[in-house]
Amino acid sequence: MLENKIEQALNDQIAMEGYASFLYLSMASWCEQQGLEGTSQFFYRQSAEEHDHMMRIFRYILEMDGKAVSPEVKQPPQKFESIQKIFDDVYEHEQKVTRSISKLVELADEMDDHTTYQFLQWFVLEQREEETLVRSILDKLKIIGDGPQSLYFIDKEVTMINEREGGSPGE
Repeated sequence: MLENKIEQALNDQIAMEGYASFLYLSMASWCEQQGLEGTSQFFYRQSAEEHDHMMRIFRYILEMDGKAVSPEVKQPPQKFESIQKIFDDVYEHEQKVTRSISKLVELADEMDDHTTYQFLQWFVLEQREEETLVRSILDKLKIIGDGPQSLYFIDKEVTMINEREGGSPGE
């Protein structure tokens, strides 16, 4: 059984993961409209991953005899300035999620909730991987620059990363 404070914090995390899923879906749409097929597929996959994260927490709360709440998700932006800005925003968002997961881990530890603490370890590792992935894309964007053909090369790089990371569920 979950303490109310942990149950509420986990439900807040569900909302954060839900927002991330829809944010990445919006980014996928924008990229596809710009002709960035590989990048849109990357964001479709990221959206599906965030949905999976949300459901993992949702099911955990229910397994622990708690009440999982389907979140109200605010509308993400629909227009983006550039591909560089998108990945800057993604990196900032992933850092925010990492901080939130860290606070959940601290709360579980403070409340001696060893089961939730153990459950959250998967998310700790997942966030490290997510931040590393986005940082590597940002590094590639810096190398490619913003010349006339840059979007083509960016899309090729993200396509290769997407294939290496597990494919594209948006197809």
